[in-house]
Amino acid sequence: MKNILVAIDFEGGAILLIDKANELAEKFGSKVWVVHVAAPDPEFVGIEIGPPSVREFRAKELRGEHRTIQHYTSMLNEKGIKAEGLLIPGATVDTIVEESFKLNIDLIIIGHHKHGFLYKTFAGNTDASLIKKSKVPVLIIPL
Repeated sequence: MKNILVAIDFEGGAILLIDKANELAEKFGSKVWVVHVAAPDPEFVGIEIGPPSVREFRAKELRGEHRTIQHYTSMLNEKGIKAEGLLIPGATVDTIVEESFKLNIDLIIIGHHKHGFLYKTFAGNTDASLIKKSKVPVLIIPL
C-alpha cells in the first residue's frame, strides 16, 4: 500500500482520520494525501454570488481551509510520514474518485458522521456513494 488518500471535511473528526492514516502509513511505508473537496466557486457554475464582500468571505474561508490542510500534512511530516495536502473544488464523491485514480491511491479513508433520515434524504450519503463509485478500498471511520 503506497498511497493513502484521507478525505476530510471540516465538520469535526479530522484528527481521528489523520491518526488512522499515520498508523497505516507507518506500517506500510505509505505516502498520505490529505484531501478536502471544497464547494465549487459559484461563479464557475454560473451563479452570481453577490457583492465583493461575499467573494472576499469565500476567499478567506478557502485560505483557512488550505492552512488547516497544510497543518495536517505538517503533523504527518513531523512524524516522518510523507504527506501532501490538496484543496480541490468540485463534487465530493466524483472528485475523490478522480483524484484516487490520478494519484494511484491504494486506500481511501473517510469519516462517517451520524445523520438522521431527513439529512440523508436531502443531502445524500457520501459514504455509500463513494463505496459504490470507488475502484479502491474505502475505510470508513465512525466520528
